[in-house]
Amino acid sequence: MEELFTLRDFYGKMKLPIPDTIGKDIGHFNVFKIDEYRTKLNEGEMRYDRRSYFKISLINGKNRAEYADKVIDIADKALLFASPRIPYHYVPQDENQSGYFCVFTENFLSKDKSGVILETLPLFQPGGFPIFNISDDDYMELEQLFQKIDRELSSDYPFKFDLIRAYIVELLHIGQKLQPAQPVENGKNAATRITDLFVELLERQFPINTPAQRLVLKTANDFAERLAVHANHLNKVLKETTGSTTTAIIHARVFEEAKILLNNTDWNISEIAFSLGFEEVAHFSNFFKKFSNTSPLKYRGSIAI
Repeated sequence: MEELFTLRDFYGKMKLPIPDTIGKDIGHFNVFKIDEYRTKLNEGEMRYDRRSYFKISLINGKNRAEYADKVIDIADKALLFASPRIPYHYVPQDENQSGYFCVFTENFLSKDKSGVILETLPLFQPGGFPIFNISDDDYMELEQLFQKIDRELSSDYPFKFDLIRAYIVELLHIGQKLQPAQPVENGKNAATRITDLFVELLERQFPINTPAQRLVLKTANDFAERLAVHANHLNKVLKETTGSTTTAIIHARVFEEAKILLNNTDWNISEIAFSLGFEEVAHFSNFFKKFSNTSPLKYRGSIAI
C-alpha cells in the first residue's frame, strides 16, 4: 500500500529513541546537525513517500532533490522546506555535508500559538520549488539562527518552545522572501521519472492481503496529488511513455487484482469490492463486466468448474 513516512519511521531510520513529545498536544519539534547524523540519514534507500511532518534544512554541500517532474541540484549552500503535501527524494552527491535541519508537526505551529497556517504558505504549495540557493553571508546568518534553536531546545527555559516557534516563523519568512532554485532537468528524464514514480505508487498498494485492506489511491487525481503534478500533465506523460491513460492503467491493475482475489480467496464479492475501493457491489460488478464480459460471480464459478 501507499505509505506515509512518519516521525516514528524517521527516528527509526536515525536509530534514535522516540521522543516523548510525539503524539502530544504540544506538537513535536527537534533539530539536528547534518554532519553528526549524515551516515544514518544516508543508510538505505529512502522511498518516494509522503512525510507526515514538516522539515526545514540549512544545507552546505552538493545535493540533489528529486520531485516527480523536477530535479534540483544544490551545488553549495541552500535552504530547503519540505511538507507532507509534496513527496520528494533527497540525494547527497558527495561526502562533504554540513548544516542543520529541524522537523516538526503542524500542531507545533498551530494558528492559536503562532498565527501561521502552514498549508496556506506559498512555500508549501504543490508545483513550487521550495529550495533556495543562498550566499555565504546568508548561510552564516541562518546558521546562527539554527544554533539559537539548538541551544534553546537544550535549555531549561520554561517557555523555550514559544521562543523556538518564533525562530521557525522567522525561517519561514526568510524563505518567503528568497528566490527559488530552478530545476535542471525536464523533458524525457522528467517523464520517465514521473512514470516510474506513478508505477511505484500504484504497485505499492498490492497485493491485497486481507478484506480490511483497501486501496487508497484509486483515481488519476489521487495519484496526481501524491506526485504534486496536475492530473492533465500526469495523463499526458503516461500517454507518451506507456501509450495508455492514467485511468486505463489504474483500471487494468485493479482488474488484475480482482481476478487474483476471485481465484485465490474465499472472500465474498462484497469484501473484494470493498478492498478494491468500490462503494457498491454493483459498481464493482459493472467494472468487472467491462473488462471480462461476465460478472465476478460467474467468473469465480467458471474457475471452480
